[in-house]
Amino acid sequence: MHPHDDHHEHGHGLCEDLERLAQGLMRRRRALAWLAGAGVGTLPLLPLIGCGGGDDTSSTTTTTTTTTTTTTGTGTPTTGSCSVIPTETNGPYPADGSTSLNALLLSGIVRSDIRSSFNGATGVASGIALTVTLTLVNTNSSCASLSGYAIYIWHCNQAGLYSLYSAGVTGENYLRGVQETDSNGQVTFTTIFPACYSGRWPHIHFEVYPSLSQATSVSHVSKISQIALPKDTCSAVYATSGYSASVSNLSQVSLATDNVFSDGATLETPTVTGSVSAGYAIALTVGIAA
Repeated sequence: MHPHDDHHEHGHGLCEDLERLAQGLMRRRRALAWLAGAGVGTLPLLPLIGCGGGDDTSSTTTTTTTTTTTTTGTGTPTTGSCSVIPTETNGPYPADGSTSLNALLLSGIVRSDIRSSFNGATGVASGIALTVTLTLVNTNSSCASLSGYAIYIWHCNQAGLYSLYSAGVTGENYLRGVQETDSNGQVTFTTIFPACYSGRWPHIHFEVYPSLSQATSVSHVSKISQIALPKDTCSAVYATSGYSASVSNLSQVSLATDNVFSDGATLETPTVTGSVSAGYAIALTVGIAA
């Protein structure tokens, strides 16, 4: 298999069409309610159409948004929102038990610094330093933080190779790790900036599990998705030593043509701070319907 074998299934049918219609009607109801409150008058509201079937782990996910109002320390109300992050493929190199390999069962997989191999392997991944912070929230509960969940992340190295799978690094297990979300629903990993390999936009894979004890096999997974790394940051990183192949690969792909992110990557694109010399930090809010 090759790294670009990642794929994204799209299943569209009557159920999804009805769900989209329902979302449009909900927006219309909110608009009409606002008009009524402004004294414009009242208009009859259309009924919503319900459709069941999908769950949070299906390959096609209906995105729902929860809006909540909070108060800052100055007493000023602020409005925030969170949406269910799209479900994506775990790709051909997950080592999550969906293939013959399962890094989740290895002693030492629960860790924050994933740059080095563990459990007897000794390799260390080189590259520009990257800190990844994910905040897990519940879209069914006013974007409340979800503590006690587990998040598993993995990605390719500076050369575009995946540990345990790719030739030359099958004996390594670096750039893989699991952590439990804290009271703020957060996990933070220390890693390196991944390469851009042929056929795929630069990305990081992750899986969400209901608890650390259940983070042993993809059969228990709550959500599978990917992080789309911003282009400007990728370009800056790939101009440095060790990433030369990524320059050409990045020039031949875009979010619009990527087979995972082509249907939209807004909810999967993190905020970025930092620099090449100091290292980068990315942060992403991950919404799931818990």
